[in-house]
Amino acid sequence: MKNTLHLGARTAIGIGAVAAIALTGCSGSDASGSAGASKTTIDAPFGPTTPAATGPIDSVTWMLGGEPTTMDADIDATTADDTVLANVCDRLMQVQPDLSLGAGIATEAEWTDDTHVVFTIRQDATFHDGSPVSTADVLWSMERHAAEGAAESDEYQNVVSMEQTANDEITVTTTQPDAIFLQAMAGDGGIIWNPRVIEAEGDDFGGPGSASACSGPYRVASWEPGSQLTIEKFDDYWNTDVDPQAEQVVFRWADESAIANSLAAGEAQGAYLENAGAAAAFAENSEVSVFQGPSTNAWVLEATDRGLLTNSEVRRALSLALDRSGIASAAFSGLAQPWKTPVGAGAWGYEADSFESAFDALEGAPDKPSDDDIAKAKQLISDAGAEGESLVVASNGSSTHNVIANALVSAAKSVGLEAEISVVPPAQYGDFYSDAELRGTADLWPDEYYISKNDPLGFYKNGKSDASVNFGVYSDPEYDRIVDEAYAATDDAERAKLTLELQQRWVDNAVWIPVVATPATLVMSNGVTGVPSSAAFIYYPWAVDLGTAQG
Repeated sequence: MKNTLHLGARTAIGIGAVAAIALTGCSGSDASGSAGASKTTIDAPFGPTTPAATGPIDSVTWMLGGEPTTMDADIDATTADDTVLANVCDRLMQVQPDLSLGAGIATEAEWTDDTHVVFTIRQDATFHDGSPVSTADVLWSMERHAAEGAAESDEYQNVVSMEQTANDEITVTTTQPDAIFLQAMAGDGGIIWNPRVIEAEGDDFGGPGSASACSGPYRVASWEPGSQLTIEKFDDYWNTDVDPQAEQVVFRWADESAIANSLAAGEAQGAYLENAGAAAAFAENSEVSVFQGPSTNAWVLEATDRGLLTNSEVRRALSLALDRSGIASAAFSGLAQPWKTPVGAGAWGYEADSFESAFDALEGAPDKPSDDDIAKAKQLISDAGAEGESLVVASNGSSTHNVIANALVSAAKSVGLEAEISVVPPAQYGDFYSDAELRGTADLWPDEYYISKNDPLGFYKNGKSDASVNFGVYSDPEYDRIVDEAYAATDDAERAKLTLELQQRWVDNAVWIPVVATPATLVMSNGVTGVPSSAAFIYYPWAVDLGTAQG
């Protein structure tokens, strides 16, 4: 096999249908999903981008759902972190607004046979400190991502070795063909670091005041903890084909009601909403527009190995008893969809009909539990010998997390369990992914999860026994074998078949409990435009396209 991917132009990998949709939300809803009489309708265009900017802009204030935790994606990467890092750091490859794959620091990727991929590294890139981005720097970055314990190490699970094989080449050797490795290099696992900066910064790297170790079109100008973070256009950006429209972007953070107030008052010009339902607040605002786009995002309840949730019967019972319609109404104003799997439909970048048909046939995650569902759930609790047992579900205190946590408590009580909510400060909440001690304080935590690839296999690898986000609740050698076989399947139909088998096993065991799927949701002042409306904002340098809507 010799398969060359030339990255000078975008390489389409599929985004699904694009259409204009009207979003209808219910106001006056309670947590059980009953709605009042009034309806809110938002005409939200659905597609990968917003209209192109007509001119540059000096400064834009952009809202985040929380303060960034670190600029070191090998430690952690929250949505807030990635929204900033997307503009600051270049990656080996680059996701485009339509979720296609384009050029990054690599200009070409060639599978020379089933187990060797050669990246051609451009030689004209420079870091923010002015030093050149060498091929050796790229290799160092990849090795840092792949290191044991690094947040992105699972993206390198099939890698045997990486070496510089020419002045502008890196050859990666894998155990088998890896159908989605190239896509992974457009995510945080492909960020190119300046090793000299990271080594000089030591443990301080990634925090407020640390030096930039990146080469992107923007750099962090200041970070005032608890207040704001500002990025400014890097005038010496190496890629002269890119003309950033915004001179600076000031990031501030708040809960969703404060974000809505800031946008409505004109104090901020835009936000990618973590809660799609918050868009309902702008239905009557003629100064603000709402856009939605393709996304892999899904809200899930992630289980820990604290105790009770290591039993699949308990997880399945909770999934059967969870009122997803009520959550979609109460937390998202009806702008989210009850969902049966832990990854959104934006991941269906190939064989979409097969994935959709299989999704429709899935059981175990009803929109709204029926009496029969509750009876089955109670029987599962009885079979597990768990009647009267108690569990803890975490929340970071946001309205969305609280609604989901409360719905889980209600589900637990409806099937004979006791449950309580533990509130974890938002600044620490992302540590559930990296801190085993914190995970030991709760059995479940709700979160919005997404992947950088439009291939569901990029999610279902998380069920492998040794996956970094498999927190000890699921282990199946056959599942592990199928993951490896699916990674080796370069034929789309074959890979889809294997991935659907993984999906079925995941759902049958309720490894994580799916809640709702949410499209990417963007709210902007009518005075600015140009940015992606898809989930690409997590990895694509969206601020380069942000400018004025009027000449």
